[in-house]
Amino acid sequence: MSFDYNRVFADAIASLHDENRYRVFADIERIAGQFPRATLRRDGATRDITVWCSNDYLGMGQHPTVVQAFLDTAKRNGIGAGGTRNISGTHHPVVLLEDELADLHGKAAALVFSSGFVSNEAAISTIARLLPGCVIFSDALNHASMIAGIRNAGCERKIFRHNDVEHLETLLKAEPADRPKLIAFESVYSMDGDVAPIHAICDLAEKYGAMTYIDEVHAVGMYGPRGGGVSEQVGAAHRIDVIEGTLAKAYGCMGGYITASRDIVDAVRSYAAGFIFTTTMPPAIAAAARAAIAHLKVSGIERAGQQRQAQRTKDELARRGLPVMASETHIVPVLVGNPALAKAATDRLLEHHGIYIQPINYPTVPRGTERLRITPGPLHDDRLVEALADALVETWHHLKLPFTTMPDAAAAE
Repeated sequence: MSFDYNRVFADAIASLHDENRYRVFADIERIAGQFPRATLRRDGATRDITVWCSNDYLGMGQHPTVVQAFLDTAKRNGIGAGGTRNISGTHHPVVLLEDELADLHGKAAALVFSSGFVSNEAAISTIARLLPGCVIFSDALNHASMIAGIRNAGCERKIFRHNDVEHLETLLKAEPADRPKLIAFESVYSMDGDVAPIHAICDLAEKYGAMTYIDEVHAVGMYGPRGGGVSEQVGAAHRIDVIEGTLAKAYGCMGGYITASRDIVDAVRSYAAGFIFTTTMPPAIAAAARAAIAHLKVSGIERAGQQRQAQRTKDELARRGLPVMASETHIVPVLVGNPALAKAATDRLLEHHGIYIQPINYPTVPRGTERLRITPGPLHDDRLVEALADALVETWHHLKLPFTTMPDAAAAE
């Protein structure tokens, strides 16, 4: 009797259902010019919804300048890139984009990848493999893409407690002074919304002779006077060896990148399989991303609007007694603590209130910290914030979820 291959996959899916971790993707159609409104398609019917969990944090995916740059370049250059850069060369819009990114972070060079996941995996693994006997020091809450790069590097790795510089120093101190070391961490941690102590980590890197690699994907475009991320905001960009970011969040496009010295970037370009063997970014996407970066370098309106509405959302939800988790940034996590109830809450929000939020469950967050992850932006006006708060209060009452304090009468209505 032959092996029942299909049963293995069916059982794997069944286990996700048993643990209430099976993920369902909504069929959503974004509406240019109306973000955060969207159309939900289900069973042949459509309805209007409001999206509260998009990583298009500033709505740049629909910005007229960005859309026009895409359209003009697509008309001029066509759609696809025609292959890898090793085969098809580098399209000029990509060259211009990399120049824009290097300038954004004050680095000598930049390199664009097909996604943020690929940029982390390819860059970290390549850099560490090229350093003889390298040991990587990784924050405990680093993103899966960073973890993949660290594992694929095939070198020794040590995990330091989240944002714990004392623990990091203990680990660094235990290594020989002349051993190559790479500290990998994020600026904004996307599930809790907290921020790394960048200067303190850089101090340790300088003290113990380590390279630094920072993931700024949830900060670029949104922090710093030109959108260079938290490292720019705190005046530390020049102290970081490699700054990695994405074009798929605040810039509203897609793709990932690294910026660093010319030698580091050239080494990654020349040795990283994730770069060498992947079709390059389409010219129109590169042009759109460049337009978004250039706009946010000189416009602070979007950043200010995001911070204002994020704080208003935190304040309004907390006023209603909802369990808003502490967050230093634009990310607003609301604790549920149970995967089935998190899914039930988001289902009710969508079905009864036309509000789309995805539940965040294990393994994205630790078990027992399941949550709703809300991402207010400048286009979530005060009326939408009020509607969200009302909907969450109704949902919490319906599912008998705990409030931190009982909401006042007006909030509970």
